[in-house]
Amino acid sequence: MLFVSLAVALVAISLVAAGTGQLGVAPAEVLGSILQKVGITWFPLPEHPNGDSALWTIRFPRVAMAILVGAALAAAGMVMQAIFGNPLAEPGVVGVSSGAALGASAAIVFGATFLGDWSIAASAFVAGLAATLLVYGVSRANGKTEVVTLVLVGIAVNAFAGAGLALFMFLADTQSREAIVFWQLGSLNGSRWPDVFVVLPVVVVGLIVAFALSRRYDLLSLGEKPARHLGVNVELLRIVSIVVVALLVAAAVAFCGIIAFVGLVIPHLMRMIIGPKHLPLLIASTLGGSVLLVAADLVARTAVPMADLPIGMLTSLIGGPFFFWLLRRTRKKAGGWG
Repeated sequence: MLFVSLAVALVAISLVAAGTGQLGVAPAEVLGSILQKVGITWFPLPEHPNGDSALWTIRFPRVAMAILVGAALAAAGMVMQAIFGNPLAEPGVVGVSSGAALGASAAIVFGATFLGDWSIAASAFVAGLAATLLVYGVSRANGKTEVVTLVLVGIAVNAFAGAGLALFMFLADTQSREAIVFWQLGSLNGSRWPDVFVVLPVVVVGLIVAFALSRRYDLLSLGEKPARHLGVNVELLRIVSIVVVALLVAAAVAFCGIIAFVGLVIPHLMRMIIGPKHLPLLIASTLGGSVLLVAADLVARTAVPMADLPIGMLTSLIGGPFFFWLLRRTRKKAGGWG
């Protein structure tokens, strides 16, 4: 029932989001525009002469990007919580978001044009992956990777990336500084079909691998030693999982900037509803992340007339209080912080 409810909610909010804006299109007309492409004419087409063009050129790519990014961030958050065994874990721990921000800022400041309009996105993607690999490589010792060491190295890399970002902000001119700030706040504005088709295969591959590993995450939740006795290669599982997280998050933030708390809020909320089994949890998190981001983007486009609010700001407004509540709930349940 949860899966069906989330799927129906995703379809409904996507139709509403695609039809909402300066040029309003009814949900039935949005659906008609989609079904017409497959030869089904049960629903009316947009009455406005530019309605169909606006939907396929501007609205649908943005909604599709929101669905992909929401699914990627939520799935990455669930994977992080699975390998850390902690509901407070989120993708930023391994430095992928801060690394991507540093790469994007460097491309903006130095005016990188090696891939044309995709130069900033490519720089963010590569830097995010590099930061994750650095965190993993430094924290690995004697053929093993301790979770505590990984977290501490991640904190150090995040701090270094923050310092580098501050340096680029200092070196940048006014226009570049504004671009860096806007990228950090996150936005789906300007999403195009070519961007969607770049993100799509990365997200699909990452989700397939995460689904394939879901049973091993169930065994890992019993503890490292029991998981090893049951045949799980814990170290290999962590390596693959961290690479999957890096790919999902780097692909998401490369085109949309930093979008916080989706990877923390959605998996934990779904775990509260359906329990800790990771296969249904991953399905629910993927759908829930898409619903949240499509809804947040709809609010970002419509909350202020003639303005497009940063979507990362909205998710932080939701995720910040939730994180505070989660900390207090965890403290009360455990009887302390230790």
